[in-house]
Amino acid sequence: MSAGAERPVSMLFQDSQYNWTDDLPVCKQSGVGFSTNQIYREDGYRQEEHPFEDRSFHCKYDDSTFLYAVFDGHEGTKAANFAMQRMAAEILLGQLNGKSTDEEVKEVLRQAFIAVEKGYQDSIGDLLAERASLQFDIPDGLTPYETYQKFPDLVDKLNALNCELSAGTSAVVALVYRGKLYVANVGDSRALLCKTDSNQVLRVVQLSLDHDLRNEDELLRLSQLGLDVESIRQGSHLGNQENTRCLGNYLVKGGYREFEELTASMAEPIIAEPEIHGSIELDESCRFLLLMSRGLYKSLEEATGTDQVNKELALIAVEQFRIQSTLTGVAQAVVDKVVRIHHDINMSNTQNTMTTGKRDDITLLVRNFNFPLSHALKSPTNRSDHSVRFNPVVQTAPINMLDNEDLSSTSTGITDDNVDTSTTETSTTSDLYPPGTRIAERNARIKPYVDFSEYYENVEKRRKEGTLPEAFKRSNAALSRHSL
Repeated sequence: MSAGAERPVSMLFQDSQYNWTDDLPVCKQSGVGFSTNQIYREDGYRQEEHPFEDRSFHCKYDDSTFLYAVFDGHEGTKAANFAMQRMAAEILLGQLNGKSTDEEVKEVLRQAFIAVEKGYQDSIGDLLAERASLQFDIPDGLTPYETYQKFPDLVDKLNALNCELSAGTSAVVALVYRGKLYVANVGDSRALLCKTDSNQVLRVVQLSLDHDLRNEDELLRLSQLGLDVESIRQGSHLGNQENTRCLGNYLVKGGYREFEELTASMAEPIIAEPEIHGSIELDESCRFLLLMSRGLYKSLEEATGTDQVNKELALIAVEQFRIQSTLTGVAQAVVDKVVRIHHDINMSNTQNTMTTGKRDDITLLVRNFNFPLSHALKSPTNRSDHSVRFNPVVQTAPINMLDNEDLSSTSTGITDDNVDTSTTETSTTSDLYPPGTRIAERNARIKPYVDFSEYYENVEKRRKEGTLPEAFKRSNAALSRHSL
Protein backbone atom coordinates (compact mmCIF):
# COMPACT_ATOMS: atom_id res chain seq x y z
CA MET A 1 0.00 0.00 0.00
CA SER A 2 1.35 3.45 -0.90
CA ALA A 3 2.17 6.02 1.74
CA GLY A 4 -0.60 8.28 0.44
CA ALA A 5 -3.20 5.55 0.93
CA GLU A 6 -2.22 5.16 4.58
CA ARG A 7 -3.02 8.73 5.51
CA PRO A 8 -6.11 9.18 7.68
CA VAL A 9 -9.17 10.60 5.98
CA SER A 10 -8.97 13.80 8.03
CA MET A 11 -5.63 14.60 6.40
CA LEU A 12 -7.24 14.82 2.95
CA PHE A 13 -8.85 18.15 3.76
CA GLN A 14 -6.22 20.59 4.93
CA ASP A 15 -6.21 24.36 5.30
CA SER A 16 -3.89 25.10 2.40
CA GLN A 17 -3.73 27.37 -0.62
CA TYR A 18 -4.64 24.49 -2.95
CA ASN A 19 -8.00 22.72 -2.67
CA TRP A 20 -9.29 19.79 -4.71
CA THR A 21 -12.42 21.86 -5.41
CA ASP A 22 -10.19 24.12 -7.52
CA ASP A 23 -10.20 21.35 -10.15
CA LEU A 24 -14.00 21.09 -10.35
CA PRO A 25 -15.46 22.54 -13.59
CA VAL A 26 -16.67 26.06 -12.88
CA CYS A 27 -20.31 26.78 -13.67
CA LYS A 28 -20.29 29.41 -16.43
CA GLN A 29 -23.77 30.56 -15.47
CA SER A 30 -22.50 31.98 -12.19
CA GLY A 31 -20.05 34.51 -10.82
CA VAL A 32 -18.61 35.50 -7.44
CA GLY A 33 -17.63 38.83 -5.89
CA PHE A 34 -15.51 39.39 -2.77
CA SER A 35 -14.33 42.05 -0.36
CA THR A 36 -12.07 41.59 2.65
CA ASN A 37 -13.01 42.98 6.05
CA GLN A 38 -11.99 46.51 6.96
CA ILE A 39 -11.39 48.65 10.04
CA TYR A 40 -12.18 52.28 9.20
CA ARG A 41 -9.44 54.76 9.98
CA GLU A 42 -9.72 58.53 10.00
CA ASP A 43 -6.78 58.82 7.62
CA GLY A 44 -8.46 56.42 5.14
CA TYR A 45 -5.67 53.85 5.34
CA ARG A 46 -6.83 50.35 4.33
CA GLN A 47 -6.58 48.11 7.40
CA GLU A 48 -7.90 44.58 7.83
CA GLU A 49 -8.83 43.10 11.19
CA HIS A 50 -8.01 39.53 10.13
CA PRO A 51 -7.26 37.50 6.97
CA PHE A 52 -10.15 36.76 4.61
CA GLU A 53 -12.19 33.92 6.16
CA ASP A 54 -14.96 33.35 3.58
CA ARG A 55 -14.84 30.41 1.20
CA SER A 56 -17.03 29.45 -1.77
CA PHE A 57 -17.33 27.28 -4.84
CA HIS A 58 -19.60 27.20 -7.92
CA CYS A 59 -19.22 24.10 -10.01
CA LYS A 60 -20.90 22.04 -12.71
CA TYR A 61 -20.90 18.27 -12.19
CA ASP A 62 -22.85 17.34 -15.31
CA ASP A 63 -25.53 18.88 -17.51
CA SER A 64 -28.21 18.36 -14.85
CA THR A 65 -26.19 18.81 -11.62
CA PHE A 66 -24.72 22.05 -10.30
CA LEU A 67 -23.50 22.84 -6.79
CA TYR A 68 -22.89 26.23 -5.17
CA ALA A 69 -21.88 27.17 -1.64
CA VAL A 70 -20.74 30.09 0.51
CA PHE A 71 -18.99 29.54 3.86
CA ASP A 72 -18.60 32.41 6.33
CA GLY A 73 -15.78 31.38 8.67
CA HIS A 74 -14.90 32.81 12.07
CA GLU A 75 -11.78 32.54 14.23
CA GLY A 76 -9.69 31.64 11.21
CA THR A 77 -10.13 29.69 7.99
CA LYS A 78 -9.66 26.17 9.34
CA ALA A 79 -13.35 25.19 9.55
CA ALA A 80 -14.46 27.08 6.43
CA ASN A 81 -11.71 25.56 4.31
CA PHE A 82 -12.45 22.04 5.59
CA ALA A 83 -16.17 22.46 5.02
CA MET A 84 -15.69 23.79 1.49
CA GLN A 85 -13.70 20.73 0.43
CA ARG A 86 -15.61 18.07 2.34
CA MET A 87 -19.10 19.39 1.46
CA ALA A 88 -18.47 19.03 -2.26
CA ALA A 89 -17.09 15.51 -1.71
CA GLU A 90 -20.13 14.48 0.34
CA ILE A 91 -22.56 15.53 -2.40
CA LEU A 92 -20.86 15.05 -5.77
CA LEU A 93 -19.00 11.75 -5.39
CA GLY A 94 -21.86 9.40 -6.16
CA GLN A 95 -24.26 10.23 -3.34
CA LEU A 96 -26.93 11.45 -5.77
CA ASN A 97 -26.84 8.32 -7.93
CA GLY A 98 -30.28 6.78 -8.11
CA LYS A 99 -31.88 9.58 -6.07
CA SER A 100 -35.05 10.80 -7.75
CA THR A 101 -37.50 12.00 -5.11
CA ASP A 102 -37.27 15.29 -3.24
CA GLU A 103 -36.94 13.53 0.09
CA GLU A 104 -34.03 11.43 -1.16
CA VAL A 105 -32.15 14.48 -2.46
CA LYS A 106 -32.80 16.46 0.72
CA GLU A 107 -31.52 13.54 2.77
CA VAL A 108 -28.29 13.59 0.76
CA LEU A 109 -27.87 17.25 1.70
CA ARG A 110 -28.66 16.59 5.36
CA GLN A 111 -26.21 13.71 5.54
CA ALA A 112 -23.56 15.88 3.85
CA PHE A 113 -23.76 18.45 6.65
CA ILE A 114 -23.63 15.73 9.29
CA ALA A 115 -20.62 14.10 7.62
CA VAL A 116 -18.78 17.42 7.33
CA GLU A 117 -19.39 18.15 11.01
CA LYS A 118 -18.25 14.70 12.14
CA GLY A 119 -15.22 14.78 9.87
CA TYR A 120 -14.14 18.16 11.17
CA GLN A 121 -14.52 17.21 14.83
CA ASP A 122 -12.51 14.01 14.13
CA SER A 123 -9.78 16.06 12.45
CA ILE A 124 -9.04 18.12 15.59
CA GLY A 125 -8.31 15.13 17.85
CA ASP A 126 -4.63 16.05 18.14
CA LEU A 127 -5.52 19.57 19.25
CA LEU A 128 -7.88 18.23 21.92
CA ALA A 129 -5.21 15.85 23.21
CA GLU A 130 -2.65 18.65 23.42
CA ARG A 131 -5.16 20.85 25.21
CA ALA A 132 -5.97 18.14 27.75
CA SER A 133 -2.26 17.61 28.43
CA LEU A 134 -1.70 21.31 29.09
CA GLN A 135 -4.71 21.48 31.40
CA PHE A 136 -3.39 18.48 33.35
CA ASP A 137 -0.12 20.33 33.98
CA ILE A 138 -1.93 23.16 35.78
CA PRO A 139 -2.80 22.42 39.45
CA ASP A 140 -6.41 22.67 40.56
CA GLY A 141 -7.64 25.40 42.87
CA LEU A 142 -5.82 28.33 41.29
CA THR A 143 -7.60 31.48 40.20
CA PRO A 144 -7.08 32.61 36.59
CA TYR A 145 -4.77 35.37 37.84
CA GLU A 146 -2.69 32.97 39.93
CA THR A 147 -2.53 30.52 37.03
CA TYR A 148 -1.15 33.13 34.68
CA GLN A 149 1.35 34.39 37.27
CA LYS A 150 2.78 30.90 37.83
CA PHE A 151 2.34 29.34 34.36
CA PRO A 152 2.29 32.13 31.78
CA ASP A 153 3.63 29.97 28.94
CA LEU A 154 1.04 27.25 29.55
CA VAL A 155 -1.77 29.80 29.65
CA ASP A 156 -0.62 31.38 26.38
CA LYS A 157 -0.51 27.97 24.69
CA LEU A 158 -3.96 27.11 26.03
CA ASN A 159 -5.39 30.38 24.76
CA ALA A 160 -3.93 29.77 21.31
CA LEU A 161 -5.37 26.24 21.25
CA ASN A 162 -8.79 27.46 22.39
CA CYS A 163 -8.79 30.03 19.61
CA GLU A 164 -7.99 27.34 17.05
CA LEU A 165 -10.63 25.01 18.51
CA SER A 166 -13.26 27.74 18.27
CA ALA A 167 -12.88 28.02 14.48
CA GLY A 168 -16.27 27.50 12.86
CA THR A 169 -18.31 28.51 9.86
CA SER A 170 -21.82 29.15 8.68
CA ALA A 171 -22.77 27.54 5.37
CA VAL A 172 -25.37 27.97 2.66
CA VAL A 173 -25.45 25.35 -0.10
CA ALA A 174 -27.56 25.38 -3.26
CA LEU A 175 -27.98 22.29 -5.41
CA VAL A 176 -29.50 22.38 -8.89
CA TYR A 177 -30.45 18.80 -9.73
CA ARG A 178 -32.58 17.68 -12.65
CA GLY A 179 -34.17 21.08 -13.11
CA LYS A 180 -34.96 21.62 -9.43
CA LEU A 181 -33.36 23.82 -6.78
CA TYR A 182 -32.56 22.73 -3.22
CA VAL A 183 -31.05 24.98 -0.52
CA ALA A 184 -29.56 23.96 2.85
CA ASN A 185 -27.98 26.19 5.48
CA VAL A 186 -26.65 26.52 9.00
CA GLY A 187 -25.84 29.88 10.51
CA ASP A 188 -26.67 33.24 8.96
CA SER A 189 -25.41 33.09 5.39
CA ARG A 190 -28.35 33.69 3.06
CA ALA A 191 -29.89 32.41 -0.16
CA LEU A 192 -32.25 34.70 -2.10
CA LEU A 193 -34.22 33.54 -5.14
CA CYS A 194 -35.44 36.31 -7.43
CA LYS A 195 -38.40 35.28 -9.54
CA THR A 196 -41.29 36.92 -11.37
CA ASP A 197 -44.92 36.47 -10.35
CA SER A 198 -47.97 36.13 -12.60
CA ASN A 199 -47.84 39.88 -13.28
CA GLN A 200 -44.18 39.69 -14.29
CA VAL A 201 -43.11 41.59 -11.17
CA LEU A 202 -39.79 40.54 -9.67
CA ARG A 203 -40.16 39.08 -6.19
CA VAL A 204 -37.47 38.08 -3.70
CA VAL A 205 -37.80 34.86 -1.71
CA GLN A 206 -35.39 34.03 1.11
CA LEU A 207 -34.70 30.29 0.93
CA SER A 208 -32.55 30.11 4.07
CA LEU A 209 -33.17 30.71 7.76
CA ASP A 210 -30.92 32.91 9.89
CA HIS A 211 -29.89 30.81 12.87
CA ASP A 212 -29.27 33.64 15.30
CA LEU A 213 -30.78 35.09 18.45
CA ARG A 214 -33.50 36.89 16.50
CA ASN A 215 -34.94 33.57 15.37
CA GLU A 216 -37.82 32.75 17.71
CA ASP A 217 -37.81 29.06 16.78
CA GLU A 218 -34.15 28.81 17.74
CA LEU A 219 -34.78 30.59 21.04
CA LEU A 220 -37.58 28.12 21.78
CA ARG A 221 -35.21 25.23 21.08
CA LEU A 222 -32.64 26.67 23.49
CA SER A 223 -35.32 27.23 26.11
CA GLN A 224 -36.37 23.58 25.88
CA LEU A 225 -32.75 22.64 26.60
CA GLY A 226 -32.99 24.47 29.93
CA LEU A 227 -31.21 27.71 29.03
CA ASP A 228 -32.17 31.18 30.24
CA VAL A 229 -33.22 32.73 26.93
CA GLU A 230 -33.70 36.26 28.31
CA SER A 231 -30.18 36.29 29.69
CA ILE A 232 -28.85 35.05 26.35
CA ARG A 233 -30.77 37.78 24.51
CA GLN A 234 -29.13 40.46 26.63
CA GLY A 235 -25.68 39.03 26.10
CA SER A 236 -26.28 38.69 22.34
CA HIS A 237 -23.86 35.73 22.21
CA LEU A 238 -23.88 31.99 22.71
CA GLY A 239 -20.51 31.27 24.21
CA ASN A 240 -18.08 32.78 21.72
CA GLN A 241 -20.40 33.26 18.73
CA GLU A 242 -23.73 34.77 17.72
CA ASN A 243 -25.19 31.90 15.68
CA THR A 244 -27.23 29.06 17.13
CA ARG A 245 -26.04 26.64 14.42
CA CYS A 246 -22.72 26.23 12.65
CA LEU A 247 -20.13 23.77 11.41
CA GLY A 248 -17.08 23.32 13.60
CA ASN A 249 -16.40 25.41 16.75
CA TYR A 250 -15.72 22.65 19.27
CA LEU A 251 -15.68 25.06 22.22
CA VAL A 252 -19.42 25.79 22.05
CA LYS A 253 -20.25 22.19 21.25
CA GLY A 254 -18.19 19.58 23.05
CA GLY A 255 -16.91 22.23 25.46
CA TYR A 256 -20.10 24.22 25.93
CA ARG A 257 -20.16 23.64 29.72
CA GLU A 258 -17.12 25.89 30.04
CA PHE A 259 -19.34 28.88 29.22
CA GLU A 260 -21.42 30.13 32.14
CA GLU A 261 -24.54 30.90 30.07
CA LEU A 262 -24.48 27.42 28.48
CA THR A 263 -23.64 25.26 31.51
CA ALA A 264 -27.29 24.43 32.28
CA SER A 265 -28.00 23.00 28.82
CA MET A 266 -29.15 19.37 28.80
CA ALA A 267 -27.49 18.78 25.41
CA GLU A 268 -25.26 20.62 22.96
CA PRO A 269 -27.00 23.94 22.32
CA ILE A 270 -25.11 24.74 19.08
CA ILE A 271 -25.89 22.18 16.39
CA ALA A 272 -24.95 21.49 12.76
CA GLU A 273 -28.37 20.24 11.62
CA PRO A 274 -29.27 22.17 8.43
CA GLU A 275 -32.53 23.74 7.41
CA ILE A 276 -33.40 22.45 3.93
CA HIS A 277 -35.77 24.04 1.42
CA GLY A 278 -36.89 22.52 -1.86
CA SER A 279 -37.54 21.40 -4.31
CA ILE A 280 -38.28 24.48 -6.37
CA GLU A 281 -39.04 23.88 -10.03
CA LEU A 282 -36.72 26.05 -12.12
CA ASP A 283 -39.22 27.36 -14.65
CA GLU A 284 -39.22 30.62 -16.62
CA SER A 285 -40.27 32.60 -13.54
CA CYS A 286 -36.96 31.87 -11.76
CA ARG A 287 -34.59 34.67 -12.76
CA PHE A 288 -31.45 34.46 -10.60
CA LEU A 289 -30.15 33.21 -7.26
CA LEU A 290 -28.00 35.10 -4.74
CA LEU A 291 -25.89 33.29 -2.11
CA MET A 292 -24.13 35.58 0.34
CA SER A 293 -22.15 35.71 3.54
CA ARG A 294 -23.49 37.74 6.46
CA GLY A 295 -21.18 40.65 5.76
CA LEU A 296 -23.09 41.73 2.65
CA TYR A 297 -26.60 42.20 4.01
CA LYS A 298 -25.40 43.31 7.46
CA SER A 299 -23.29 46.06 5.93
CA LEU A 300 -26.24 47.38 3.93
CA GLU A 301 -28.53 47.18 6.98
CA GLU A 302 -26.04 49.07 9.17
CA ALA A 303 -25.39 51.76 6.59
CA THR A 304 -28.96 52.46 5.47
CA GLY A 305 -31.12 51.28 8.36
CA THR A 306 -33.34 49.45 5.86
CA ASP A 307 -35.71 46.78 7.09
CA GLN A 308 -36.03 45.34 3.57
CA VAL A 309 -32.42 44.51 2.87
CA ASN A 310 -33.25 41.51 0.66
CA LYS A 311 -35.29 43.68 -1.69
CA GLU A 312 -32.59 46.37 -1.75
CA LEU A 313 -29.93 43.83 -2.65
CA ALA A 314 -32.11 42.42 -5.44
CA LEU A 315 -32.60 45.93 -6.84
CA ILE A 316 -28.87 46.55 -6.82
CA ALA A 317 -28.34 43.21 -8.59
CA VAL A 318 -30.92 44.10 -11.27
CA GLU A 319 -29.16 47.43 -11.77
CA GLN A 320 -25.82 45.67 -12.29
CA PHE A 321 -27.33 43.11 -14.67
CA ARG A 322 -28.17 46.09 -16.89
CA ILE A 323 -24.62 47.46 -16.76
CA GLN A 324 -22.10 44.64 -16.48
CA SER A 325 -20.93 42.27 -19.22
CA THR A 326 -20.21 39.19 -17.05
CA LEU A 327 -21.81 37.50 -14.05
CA THR A 328 -18.58 37.92 -12.10
CA GLY A 329 -18.85 41.61 -12.92
CA VAL A 330 -22.43 41.66 -11.60
CA ALA A 331 -21.47 39.98 -8.32
CA GLN A 332 -18.40 42.15 -7.77
CA ALA A 333 -20.25 45.36 -8.65
CA VAL A 334 -22.98 44.60 -6.09
CA VAL A 335 -20.32 43.94 -3.44
CA ASP A 336 -18.41 47.10 -4.37
CA LYS A 337 -21.53 49.25 -4.18
CA VAL A 338 -22.49 47.97 -0.71
CA VAL A 339 -18.88 48.39 0.46
CA ARG A 340 -18.85 52.00 -0.80
CA ILE A 341 -22.18 52.80 0.90
CA HIS A 342 -21.01 51.35 4.21
CA HIS A 343 -17.61 53.05 3.98
CA ASP A 344 -19.06 56.47 3.17
CA ILE A 345 -21.57 56.35 6.00
CA ASN A 346 -18.89 55.39 8.49
CA MET A 347 -16.45 58.04 7.30
CA SER A 348 -18.96 60.90 7.07
CA ASN A 349 -19.90 61.16 10.74
CA THR A 350 -21.18 64.62 11.69
CA GLN A 351 -18.99 64.92 14.77
CA ASN A 352 -15.26 65.57 14.69
CA THR A 353 -14.49 62.30 16.43
CA MET A 354 -13.01 59.35 14.60
CA THR A 355 -15.49 56.72 13.43
CA THR A 356 -14.77 53.41 15.11
CA GLY A 357 -16.81 51.29 12.71
CA LYS A 358 -15.68 48.24 10.81
CA ARG A 359 -16.97 45.80 8.24
CA ASP A 360 -16.79 42.02 7.95
CA ASP A 361 -15.70 39.86 5.00
CA ILE A 362 -18.16 39.78 2.10
CA THR A 363 -18.87 37.10 -0.49
CA LEU A 364 -21.67 37.15 -3.06
CA LEU A 365 -22.36 34.32 -5.51
CA VAL A 366 -24.77 35.02 -8.38
CA ARG A 367 -26.35 32.15 -10.34
CA ASN A 368 -28.28 33.30 -13.38
CA PHE A 369 -31.20 31.29 -14.70
CA ASN A 370 -32.76 33.44 -17.42
CA PHE A 371 -32.31 37.07 -16.45
CA PRO A 372 -31.00 39.12 -19.41
CA LEU A 373 -27.38 40.21 -19.11
CA SER A 374 -27.79 43.17 -21.44
CA HIS A 375 -24.13 43.88 -22.16
CA ALA A 376 -22.87 40.29 -22.36
CA LEU A 377 -19.87 40.11 -24.65
CA LYS A 378 -20.54 38.29 -27.92
CA SER A 379 -17.80 35.76 -28.69
CA PRO A 380 -16.75 35.29 -32.35
CA THR A 381 -16.85 31.53 -31.74
CA ASN A 382 -20.64 31.80 -31.38
CA ARG A 383 -21.07 32.69 -35.08
CA SER A 384 -23.23 30.19 -36.93
CA ASP A 385 -20.61 29.64 -39.67
CA HIS A 386 -17.76 29.30 -37.10
CA SER A 387 -15.54 31.44 -39.37
CA VAL A 388 -13.18 34.14 -38.14
CA ARG A 389 -11.95 36.84 -40.52
CA PHE A 390 -9.20 39.34 -39.74
CA ASN A 391 -9.15 42.68 -41.55
CA PRO A 392 -8.44 46.36 -40.75
CA VAL A 393 -12.14 47.08 -40.22
CA VAL A 394 -13.11 47.37 -36.53
CA GLN A 395 -16.04 45.14 -35.51
CA THR A 396 -18.45 46.28 -32.82
CA ALA A 397 -21.42 44.45 -31.34
CA PRO A 398 -23.68 46.86 -29.42
CA ILE A 399 -26.40 45.15 -27.41
CA ASN A 400 -29.69 46.82 -26.49
CA MET A 401 -30.20 47.60 -22.81
CA LEU A 402 -33.35 46.96 -20.81
CA ASP A 403 -35.76 49.77 -21.60
CA ASN A 404 -38.63 51.18 -19.54
CA GLU A 405 -38.01 48.78 -16.65
CA ASP A 406 -40.08 49.61 -13.59
CA LEU A 407 -37.69 49.88 -10.62
CA SER A 408 -40.24 51.13 -8.12
CA SER A 409 -39.57 51.16 -4.38
CA THR A 410 -41.91 48.23 -3.83
CA SER A 411 -41.34 45.98 -6.80
CA THR A 412 -39.37 45.51 -9.98
CA GLY A 413 -41.49 45.05 -13.09
CA ILE A 414 -39.90 42.74 -15.63
CA THR A 415 -42.14 41.83 -18.54
CA ASP A 416 -41.27 40.07 -21.75
CA ASP A 417 -42.04 43.31 -23.61
CA ASN A 418 -39.54 45.21 -21.47
CA VAL A 419 -36.71 42.70 -21.75
CA ASP A 420 -34.88 42.78 -25.06
CA THR A 421 -32.36 39.96 -25.30
CA SER A 422 -31.68 40.37 -29.03
CA THR A 423 -28.29 41.45 -30.31
CA THR A 424 -27.38 43.46 -33.37
CA GLU A 425 -24.06 43.46 -35.15
CA THR A 426 -22.72 46.44 -37.10
CA SER A 427 -19.48 47.22 -38.92
CA THR A 428 -17.86 50.64 -38.74
CA THR A 429 -14.76 52.21 -40.22
CA SER A 430 -11.88 52.85 -37.85
CA ASP A 431 -11.47 56.44 -36.65
CA LEU A 432 -7.86 56.29 -37.89
CA TYR A 433 -9.16 57.39 -41.34
CA PRO A 434 -11.47 60.38 -41.81
CA PRO A 435 -14.88 59.91 -43.45
CA GLY A 436 -14.72 59.94 -47.25
CA THR A 437 -11.16 58.66 -47.44
CA ARG A 438 -10.69 56.25 -50.35
CA ILE A 439 -9.10 52.88 -49.53
CA ALA A 440 -6.64 53.31 -52.45
CA GLU A 441 -5.25 56.50 -50.87
CA ARG A 442 -4.25 54.85 -47.58
CA ASN A 443 -0.80 53.89 -48.96
CA ALA A 444 -0.17 57.19 -50.74
CA ARG A 445 3.12 59.03 -50.10
CA ILE A 446 2.92 61.35 -47.11
CA LYS A 447 3.77 64.98 -47.81
CA PRO A 448 6.84 66.33 -45.98
CA TYR A 449 6.00 68.33 -42.89
CA VAL A 450 9.59 69.61 -42.06
CA ASP A 451 11.29 72.25 -44.32
CA PHE A 452 14.99 71.35 -44.88
CA SER A 453 15.63 74.13 -47.50
CA GLU A 454 17.65 76.31 -45.14
CA TYR A 455 19.82 73.32 -44.20
CA TYR A 456 20.64 72.52 -47.80
CA GLU A 457 21.40 76.23 -48.58
CA ASN A 458 23.96 76.36 -45.76
CA VAL A 459 25.57 73.09 -46.87
CA GLU A 460 25.88 74.35 -50.45
CA LYS A 461 27.33 77.64 -49.21
CA ARG A 462 30.01 75.83 -47.15
CA ARG A 463 30.86 73.60 -50.12
CA LYS A 464 31.47 76.59 -52.38
CA GLU A 465 33.64 78.20 -49.68
CA GLY A 466 35.60 74.97 -49.32
CA THR A 467 34.93 74.79 -45.59
CA LEU A 468 32.77 71.62 -45.61
CA PRO A 469 34.50 68.74 -43.65
CA GLU A 470 35.37 65.57 -45.63
CA ALA A 471 33.41 63.27 -43.26
CA PHE A 472 30.36 65.49 -43.60
CA LYS A 473 30.70 65.47 -47.39
CA ARG A 474 30.44 61.66 -47.43
CA SER A 475 27.45 61.51 -45.02
CA ASN A 476 25.71 64.34 -46.81
CA ALA A 477 26.15 62.56 -50.17
CA ALA A 478 24.52 59.44 -48.72
CA LEU A 479 21.68 61.52 -47.26
CA SER A 480 21.14 63.17 -50.65
CA ARG A 481 20.84 59.79 -52.39
CA HIS A 482 18.20 58.60 -49.85
CA SER A 483 16.20 61.79 -50.29
CA LEU A 484 15.83 61.30 -54.04
